[in-house]
Amino acid sequence: MKRLGLLGLSCAILASGCHYDMWVQPKEKGYRVSEFHRDNRTIREEPKGVVAFGEAKTDTAFHTGYGADGKLVREFPTETDADKVKRGQERYRIYCTPCHGELGDGKGMITQRGLAVARPVPTYHTQRLRELPVGHFFDVITNGYGVMFPQGARITPEDRWAIVAYVRALQKAAAPDEPLGGLDLPAPAAAPAPAPAPQAEVTVQ
Repeated sequence: MKRLGLLGLSCAILASGCHYDMWVQPKEKGYRVSEFHRDNRTIREEPKGVVAFGEAKTDTAFHTGYGADGKLVREFPTETDADKVKRGQERYRIYCTPCHGELGDGKGMITQRGLAVARPVPTYHTQRLRELPVGHFFDVITNGYGVMFPQGARITPEDRWAIVAYVRALQKAAAPDEPLGGLDLPAPAAAPAPAPAPQAEVTVQ
């Protein structure tokens, strides 16, 4: 009985520390009207000079697609090789093919069967898009364009540049002799012809 009494007393003491007002309390919730701040805005602007948690993003071209002059960069700010293009192909197939299609011709399954828009998804193979700087494609992937949703929170900057490299490879493959804006990537090499099947040896008696 004494043990049960001590157990009950312990539970009562613990329960006394849990009040309803511990979770129902004055607090600001995002995108709601604030009764505390004079401008009635809950979400506050960051102080000048604040640095986000993690590494400082000092490479503007790499993280935004814009150079120090405020213009879209025409050269890749990161090393671009065959492995980068292959990585871009993988990411492109995940995030881009539903609308832009495997060939970058704007004929993905969503655009053909499920998405009705006033302005159709463009093909990458127009002269205008071929001449645009690589920074344009990076900026569109990051911030979205038209009905395209921003992908900056889903795709890392490194992978965004890899996707841009693959888009350039698609453009180069479609028209190898036409110039491109920015780095001129080589067209993907044609697959080698399969080796002939080995012939079975026939022994003549």
